[in-house]
Parts: sequence; structure tokens; C-alpha cells
Amino acid sequence: MSPVTNGQLNGVDAASAPLCHIVTPVGMLGYGLDEEENAAALRHLVATGIPTAMILDSGSTDSGPDRLAQKVMGQPRIGYVRDLRKLLKLTHQFRVPLIFSSAGGDGIDEHVREIVQIIEEICAEKGNEDYSFKTVAVFSNIDKETVRERLKDGRVRGCGPCVPELTEEDIDTSTVIVAQMGPEPFVDAMKANPDFNIVAGGRAYDPAPYVAYCAYLAGLDFNDVTSPVVKRQLGGFTHMGKILECGGICAVPKSHGAIATVYKDGGFTVCPLTPSAYCTPVSVAAHTMYEKSRPDLLHGPGGYFDLNSATYEQLPDQRTIKVQGSVFHFSKENGPYQVKLEAASVVGYRSLFFGSFRDPILISQLDKLFDLVKAYAAQQHADVAEKWEFDFHIYGKPEEDVENLSPEVFIIGEALAPTQELATSIASTARIGIIHGSYPGQKATSGNFAFGIGGKSVIETGPCSQFTLYHLMDLEEGEENLFLGDSSSTEQKPLFTQSVSLIGRGDRPSDAPLLFDDVPTNGFKQNGVKSAASVKATNGNGNDVTSAPTKLGDLAQVIRSKNSGPYEITLDLVFASRATYLRVKDSGLLSVQTVAEAYKLPESDILWCGFFDPAQAFKATIPRIRAGRRMPGGGFMENDVHGSQQHLPLVNLKLPEELLASLASE
Repeated sequence: MSPVTNGQLNGVDAASAPLCHIVTPVGMLGYGLDEEENAAALRHLVATGIPTAMILDSGSTDSGPDRLAQKVMGQPRIGYVRDLRKLLKLTHQFRVPLIFSSAGGDGIDEHVREIVQIIEEICAEKGNEDYSFKTVAVFSNIDKETVRERLKDGRVRGCGPCVPELTEEDIDTSTVIVAQMGPEPFVDAMKANPDFNIVAGGRAYDPAPYVAYCAYLAGLDFNDVTSPVVKRQLGGFTHMGKILECGGICAVPKSHGAIATVYKDGGFTVCPLTPSAYCTPVSVAAHTMYEKSRPDLLHGPGGYFDLNSATYEQLPDQRTIKVQGSVFHFSKENGPYQVKLEAASVVGYRSLFFGSFRDPILISQLDKLFDLVKAYAAQQHADVAEKWEFDFHIYGKPEEDVENLSPEVFIIGEALAPTQELATSIASTARIGIIHGSYPGQKATSGNFAFGIGGKSVIETGPCSQFTLYHLMDLEEGEENLFLGDSSSTEQKPLFTQSVSLIGRGDRPSDAPLLFDDVPTNGFKQNGVKSAASVKATNGNGNDVTSAPTKLGDLAQVIRSKNSGPYEITLDLVFASRATYLRVKDSGLLSVQTVAEAYKLPESDILWCGFFDPAQAFKATIPRIRAGRRMPGGGFMENDVHGSQQHLPLVNLKLPEELLASLASE
């Protein structure tokens, strides 16, 4: 598993020769994967003699702050056992390395160790006596005192304009702090342990393990920050990692996993793992901007990669896209290396009740009843000195037009308090007020509210969390690397460390890959594969467009919203037809003003807005706002943790007459 050397490779210039194959079995460890599908891919790829690895991500802040604040893994332990059992079997059978980051969902040291323990348990199972894996665990917890010192020196700032300034109280209340590692610690771990089989990483930038494997094989020098060759290589490796870390979301239809072949010059190809799926230039380019604040410059540890010169070429199999032209720019050219810090804290305890209203007399004046109930709950807890909060989630709320009232309105009452008992008391009191509160014209005197779903009146949900750190911290020279020495002999606490263990009782396999005689000459089965030319324009629901468009959602093939970190929501519209895209772009329909009006925000709150030609897409990024305030995802009164249901204002934008006339002329 040694790095590929420069020069000639089988008579071919090594710069344009394949460097490695990468299989991503699924977009997130613990989500479930198809063992047979991955075995078929590995059987084919390993037989080429080109280095091959399975690499995948295991973490995110997308699902809120609970993981970091409460030290809970992102998936049930049984889910990690299930997936790792399959992955270890494939690692053993095909003698390919398994590399993943952000172990356990949050990547804290405790969960990295837990995942390594799961690997040990699987290796000890009956039937796995031949398993033997050199396993490297890489840790990314950051000492609070280190952060406190950097804050005092003015070397910590918010990651983006929506993130508030860090305070010492934020540091103190955080349960644990992790840093998003770049690829450097992973590369260092591979160099220090060239016979590794598994790398289980702590919290890391999602593309980091992908970049690391490629950089390790290519012998890339991260200190050569002005080299155009290194910038091109690292740009391509990072671009590839950005696409593959989500598995096969870049495919049509979405695939569980994806495969990349990476070239030493930084170019790469990508295709879905599922044989019936395919990639197009638009689907791959569009995924590049997924979950990001802007589509062209994507920041990460140590710099950013620039996609403005990237190209996306459909290959003859109509499933695979070749990508070239991305460039990485090192922050060290102008300043320090920076890593993103993440942390969260428990802010109280939460209790809920939920149910619905069907009385049209009450539905027409719900807001007045809600105000009365909040006042009643406050009155009944007037002697409570501790701070507490209560509010309602409302689904199916009627519009001002009373002639078109919703037949049913569903609500959730949510209480937050310093203790579970107090939160339950507040929720219970409000529930009584909702059931028995009077309102003008009342006829249904036995009760206003249908409740008790699942036989529960009030549900205690336990601790409530909130993000405390999402900040960039300047590093000292070399701190981005893995510390391989004796930490007791240094004055400064190292940031990133490793542990190495040999797991399993089997004999150590040789470095030579397994070879197979049954590899099909035409690669993978492609039964049922559609040509890229068969992609149909769809509306926002994925249905074929058959009627004349009236709203923007009728024109776009993809309309989505998603977190861009805990503090931002980003909105993407992708058009299937180049002609339609250009007509919308030229119409002036989509602009900062349009987005601001659609989301009832001042124009100054639009963080980024513009078009991205390679994806035939429009993108806008806005702050996460809850109850009129900028708030991070998760926490009290959250109702869309992923931010995936915020696209409707764009879907429903009415098309102007001029654009309709232009489209009709096509």
C-alpha cells in the first residue's frame, strides 16, 4: 500500500494515469448498505491492479446539537455493528483499506474508541477467526484551555456572518469541543503505518479522508503551497471528496453509493454504485454546491477550492462523468491554517404535548386562544424564579380568508425549563388551558382539543441542546498535522493524536491485491440503465411536466433547501433544459430582491445569491431564523433540523408574463 511514484507508469505519463479507485458504499456509516453491490464493484476494481479503497463519512452537524451536547452517537449502536460487519468482511475479502471519519456521528474521542471497540467485537465473532486489521484511530478533541487562549489572543472568529462571537461562557458550558480535521492527520497516520487496514477518524472535514488517501498515494506535499501542480492535484482530490462523501446523491435516481477513479493530475471520474442509476454533467455539478453557502468557492481546513474552471464531461457509457479543472488555494499563502471548531451544550429540559382542532369556530380565532393559554401558563408559574420558555408549533394554520379555513389544525406545545419536572408542569398547564379555554361563540363545551396520540398527554423528551461553537481557530505552524511524538515532553498540548492496534487473530495478509478471472470486459452490469439523454424535465414533485407552467416550481427539475452548517439555509434550483435555464437567468425573475421578498427578509440578510452555469442552477443562501431571530439548527422550537422543507416560497414564485411568452415560443 505504498505511494505511487512519479515518472512513467507502464509507459504512460504518471500525471494522467489512474492513481486509485475509491468506493463509497453509502453516504453515512450506520445508514445501511448493500454488501453484494459493493462486492461486485470491488471485484472489478481490485482486478485492475490499481490501489483501491473503501472510504466514507460518518458524521455531520446536520441533525442538530444533541450528539455533541449529550455525547450520543448519530445512529443506534446496532446500526454501526450491522454496517461494519459488512465492511470488515469486504475489507478482509478484497484486501482493501477501509477509511472513515467523524466516527459515531460527532467524531468525539469517546465515540472513536467506541467504534474501534465494535471492530474488536466483530473480529472476535465466530467465523471471523481469519480477520486481522491494523487499525489506526485518529482523535480530534480540542482542549478547552487551548480555545480559551486563542480567543483571548483574537485568533477565533465565527464561521460565517450568522455565527455570533464566541464567549468564555460558550467554552465553559460546552460538553466537548472537536475540530474538523483536514487531510493532514490522515496522511500522517498512513505514512506512519503504511501497512494499515483501517483508519477510524475523529471529526473531520467531510472530504478529508478522500483527499488524504489520494494525497498519500500521490506523495503530495502540503507545504508546497505555491505549486500550480499541487494546487491542481489538491483541488481535484477535494472536489472528488466533496461529491463522494454523500454517496450516490449525485446520481439519477439517487444511489446508495458511488465510485471514483482518481488520476494523479487531479482529474477524476464518478459513477453511481447502483447499476440502474447514472450521472449527468448537471447532476454532478449540482451536487458540488449541495449544502454549501455558494457554488464556486468552497472553504475547508487550510484553504478553499475553486470550481470556476471545472469541467464536467459525459463519458460514452452514459453513466460516468469526468471532472477536471478544480484548483485549491492554501490559506497559508496569506495567513494561518484554520480549523473549524464545533461544540454544543445542554440548555435545559423539554416537554411536549400535541393534538388537533376541528371546530371551525375555534380555528377562526386560534391566535387569541394561544395568547390566553400562554398568559395562563405564566400566571400559574408566577412563583418560579428560574427562566423558562413555552411556545406552539402550528401546522395547517388558516389564512386570513375565513371562507377557506383548514378543516383541521395540528399543534405541538413545547416547554423548555431548567428541570424536567418544571418543563412538564408548564406543558401540562398549557394543555389544560388549550382543552378548556373559552372563546367567543363556543358551542363545543366538552373540550376544544383532540389529544392523547399514543396514549400520552405530555411527553418528556429529556435534555434540550444548543450549538455553542461553530468557529474558526488559527493554528500554529504544523498543528494541522498528526502528533506522533511524546505529548508529555511538549509544553503545548498537541491537537491531533493517534492510537494504533492490531485487531483480530488471523495472519497478516500480504500487500498484494486479490485478482479475479471472472471480471466482465464491459465493467459493471447496466441492465435497465437509462441514457442521460432520457432525463425528463420534472416539476417540484418529480412529476413529468405536462401542462403549461405558471410557477417557478413547474420549470425546475430540482428544487431543494438544506443546511449549510447550523446557522444557514441554502436554496438550490436546477433546470433540466439549458434553454429554460438561460431564459430564467436572463428574465431577471431571480435576484436578491426576489429572494428577500419571498422569505420576508431584508435584502441585507441574503448571504449569497447567483447563478451557477455548470449545474444550470440558481442558488441563494439565507440565515436560519426562528421566532424572528437568527438561531442555529436544533434546540428549542426547532421544526426542520435539516432545513430541507424551506424551498416552497421559491417553488410558488409566479412566472412573469414576459417569461411565459418566451417559454411558449420554444
